[in-house]
Amino acid sequence: ACSVEGSRPILLEIQALVCRSNLGIPRRTAAGTDINRVNLLMAVLEKRLGFSMSSCDAYINIAGGIRMNEPAIDLGLVLAIVSSYKDRPIDEKTICFGEVGLSGEVRAVSMAEQRVLEAKKLGFKTCILPEVCRESLKEIKGIGLVGVRTVKDAMDYVMR
Repeated sequence: ACSVEGSRPILLEIQALVCRSNLGIPRRTAAGTDINRVNLLMAVLEKRLGFSMSSCDAYINIAGGIRMNEPAIDLGLVLAIVSSYKDRPIDEKTICFGEVGLSGEVRAVSMAEQRVLEAKKLGFKTCILPEVCRESLKEIKGIGLVGVRTVKDAMDYVMR
C-alpha cells in the first residue's frame, strides 16, 4: 500500500493472516495500525461481499515496525485480508491505495499522482486506486492504473 507522511509517499507491506476461530469471540490483533479500523473493514467485507468474517481470527501487521493510521491504507488492508481469507496471494508488483467507506465504496485520497510516481520509481507494475483519482491523472507510462469504485471491484481484479 502507499501512504503519505507529510509530503512524502511511503510504501508499506501489509500482511494479514485470517483463519477460522475455535473461540466464541474471534481474536483480532494489529501491529502498525488501528485494530478498530481493521474490525470495521472486516465488517464491511462481511456485509458487502458476504465473507464470514465474524467467525475468523485476524492478525494484521505492517512490516518493518512502521505505524500508519492514514485512511488511504484501507484498500491495502482489505486486499491483504481478502488474500489471506481466500488463500490467494496478490502479485508482488501490485500496489494500492484508497479509503474504504462503510458501504464498500473506495474513496479518493490526496496526492494520488505522487503516490503512483513513487510506486513506479520502485518498480511496481500495477496500481489499484480509486476511480475518481484515476480519472484525474494523466497517463503514466510504465505502470498500469486500475481504477476501482468498490472493494468488490478491487477484489475481483486481484483474485482473477
